[in-house]
Amino acid sequence: MEYAQVKQDMQAHLLKTEAALKKEFAGLRTGRATTALLDGIMVEAYGAVSPLNQIGSVSVPEARMLSVQVWDKSLLKAVEKAIMESGLGLNPMNDGQMIRIPIPPLSEERRIELTKIAGRYTETARVSARNVRREALDAVKKMKADNVISEDDQKRYETEIQGMTDKTIKVLDDMLKAKEIEIKQV
Repeated sequence: MEYAQVKQDMQAHLLKTEAALKKEFAGLRTGRATTALLDGIMVEAYGAVSPLNQIGSVSVPEARMLSVQVWDKSLLKAVEKAIMESGLGLNPMNDGQMIRIPIPPLSEERRIELTKIAGRYTETARVSARNVRREALDAVKKMKADNVISEDDQKRYETEIQGMTDKTIKVLDDMLKAKEIEIKQV
């Protein structure tokens, strides 16, 4: 394997890590209704676990309300249960036809809790970035061991890999700061 390929793979993985954190953050509630809030919810249906968006459609009829139109009415209870057990602090109301989910304003306690959750998501993303770095460094060490590159090249590549990792971790930290500001806004 050539270094150009290692670098390209690493960049692709780091971008996926950033995208994954962005998606996790979209699911964190900040007092406004957004369909992304329910993206991570999995529902037990037909003997399997499926994402909520494959069982019904989620919409935002008003600023502080979500509604879920379930295509198969027999799954209303399962969807309601999945939303309650999601840990998002939501209280769905089932009217027999659809599920309405009022988005309550965030309490100070809940804001602190969401900030901690955002921090955990970010730490998971940082660990992922470090694992990508480790894999790239291992590939460079293998190239050196196979006498494909010189020791000088190895040092230069390792420095470049570390720089890419540091840049990604800074982006992740900046995303966390922005999310914390959004969460703390009243």
